Amino acid sequence: MLKQIRPAISLALFFTVLCGLVYPLAMTRIAHVLFPRQAAGSLITNKDGTVVGSTLIGQNFTSEKYFWGRPSATTDTDPNDSTKTIAAPYNAANSMGSNLGPTSKALVDRIQGDAEKYGATKDHPVPVDLVTTSASGLDPDISAAGAYYQVARVAKARGMTEAAVRSLVDAHVEGRLLGLIGEQHVNVLALNRALDAAHPSGN
Repeated sequence: MLKQIRPAISLALFFTVLCGLVYPLAMTRIAHVLFPRQAAGSLITNKDGTVVGSTLIGQNFTSEKYFWGRPSATTDTDPNDSTKTIAAPYNAANSMGSNLGPTSKALVDRIQGDAEKYGATKDHPVPVDLVTTSASGLDPDISAAGAYYQVARVAKARGMTEAAVRSLVDAHVEGRLLGLIGEQHVNVLALNRALDAAHPSGN
C-alpha cells in the first residue's frame, strides 16, 4: 500500500510547488521584465511620484468640474454593522456588478435618477454606458460619446469654452484594440488629469 501512497504524495507535493510557487513567480518575473508598467498595476503618478490611481481602475468623480465615469455597484462592509454592506463605488477589493435584472424597480429608479442627473431628455438621450454599471464595477473608461455628452456641463462648471474642453476629449479618445476589438473609449482619470493641467484653478 505504501508503494502506491508514496508516489501519490510525492507527485502532489511536486506539482503543488511547481504550480503554486515556481510557475507564478516565474510568470511574475517575466511580466515585470517584458511589461514593467502593466505588471506594477498600470499606476498613474504625479511629478513628485505620488500615486493618484491606475489606468485600469475607475474613480468616483462627482464634482461638476470633472467628467464622470460609469456607475459602480461595488460595496463594502458597513462600519456600523458588519452584517450589512454599503455602497462603495469603485471598491477594488470587492469587484462586482449590480446583479439587478431588467425588471428590477431599484434598477429602473437608479437609471432614471442618473439620466436626470445628466439632464437627459427625449431629444437628447444619455449614452447608455453613463447609466449602466459594468460587470466589474471598476471600469476606468467611458465611450467617446459618453465623454462628448459631458462637454457642455464640464465647460460651464470650469468657465471654459466648449471647444477647449472638446479638444481635450479629442486628444484622449482611444481607438479599438488592434483596430477590431471594442469601441472608441476615453480613460476618465487621464482625461480629468489633462483637464486640471489645462485649467488648474477649475474656475
